[in-house]
Amino acid sequence: MNDELERLRGRAVLVAGAGVSGRATIEPLTALGAHVTVTDRNERALAECAALGARTVDLDSLVDDPAALREFALVVTSPGFPPDAPLLSRAAGAAIPIWGDIELSWRIDRAEVYGPARRWLVVTGTNGKTTTTMMLHAILEAAGLGSVACGNIGLPVLDALRRDEPRADVLAVELSSFQLHWAPSVRPEAGVVLNIAEDHLDWHGGIENYIEAKLGALTGAVGVIGLDDPIAGGLGDRSRAVVTVGFTLGYPQEGELGISGELLVDRAFADSAVLARVDDVTPPGPAGLSDALAAAALARAIDVPASAVHDGLRRHRVGPHRAAPVGQVDGVEYIDDSKATNPHAARSSLLARDRVVWIAGGLLKGARVDDLVAEVAPRLSGAVLLGRDAGEIADALARHAPQVPVVVVDTGDDEAMTDATSETDTASVRRVAAPGADGPAAMRVAVREAAALASPGETVLLAPAAASLDMFADYAERGRSFASAVEELRGGGTQP
Repeated sequence: MNDELERLRGRAVLVAGAGVSGRATIEPLTALGAHVTVTDRNERALAECAALGARTVDLDSLVDDPAALREFALVVTSPGFPPDAPLLSRAAGAAIPIWGDIELSWRIDRAEVYGPARRWLVVTGTNGKTTTTMMLHAILEAAGLGSVACGNIGLPVLDALRRDEPRADVLAVELSSFQLHWAPSVRPEAGVVLNIAEDHLDWHGGIENYIEAKLGALTGAVGVIGLDDPIAGGLGDRSRAVVTVGFTLGYPQEGELGISGELLVDRAFADSAVLARVDDVTPPGPAGLSDALAAAALARAIDVPASAVHDGLRRHRVGPHRAAPVGQVDGVEYIDDSKATNPHAARSSLLARDRVVWIAGGLLKGARVDDLVAEVAPRLSGAVLLGRDAGEIADALARHAPQVPVVVVDTGDDEAMTDATSETDTASVRRVAAPGADGPAAMRVAVREAAALASPGETVLLAPAAASLDMFADYAERGRSFASAVEELRGGGTQP
């Protein structure tokens, strides 16, 4: 065991955050001999941590008593805590080391606490992380390698390390910018930055800090960058990987993976090796193909044969809430892309369809929507907006797509509904009152309004371009609410 972990024996460690990632740290830290305290504002989550043997303390009481931090030798933070959170600011001011749960996972794995160290293949980017990670996992399985998909995808890395059967020798690790920020020691066997667009700027304090966090994936033996993305494609000079390669939807140059005709081709790790056919990839379209090339690049970086890339991509199926069809009513197709939680992700879905009634809104997290609206305006048959930042999207539509009819679902609880600028006071904007409605109820109203705007052959697309936490537990609940509302339409048999 390395010295830094050994020093935790008999010392107090504070875990900031009692969610899934925080709970996953309790058993490993206890096994290292640390005395674990978990802090949070969620009493139910703290009770679950107490049942696992941790001491617990309310977050506000800890923040109000800075002297209480002095007992701790280490703070392990959940990714939701930004660097300027009062608790972490005070810990840093007291010279207490701060690790993220991924940093702890990496150090535990390198120390071989749970057996020989694994090979980490890291996936990050603004959009496409989960799809790429699951494609990579499918490829690794097709190659006969013990693999598990973990990290931001849902399964904490520490839980993946602790699994005895089946043992995972290769980890397909999805990492967010939050996780990478708090994990400076991670050096993956290979890592990819898929793309970079404005997202989580409120957490990072600006785009440059966001980019710097993403660069944490390009620190190992092989770095992979999405060459078609304006920002990610320019990271080659900033990559700290031993070797950096790229992928493109065009014909690949030497050192790249790309597409030749109907074939996915590798010119980075071989001399024009054919990996798969375009129609082997699900989901179809540019976003799916980019994700497939990225997953293939990571797998090829550890010598996975081309045949396994082919077999894995053929087996992969898209997960829920990622441009998933949920039904057709009166000739209108309904698509759930609730995972499109920022404008960059919504763009891919909107550009993949000719005529769209767009359901959008939620928490924009500091991202701008004007460029997106201007680009997709010719495809819009209508827009239905809900959530706290609906007013910002309505304003952008008024500026760049004044001909598009817009419906704003007003629950009476969102500041954006009352503070929207006068730009939205046009004949093309109609407000529908749904006072006091919760998220699912508001979504039912939104789907009914979208159905009324759509014509046969068009698509009603839930691609919110915003986070869900103002009205829903998460993007999955938002997607389920959308699907349920569509099912109600189907049961009615006619458009409202």
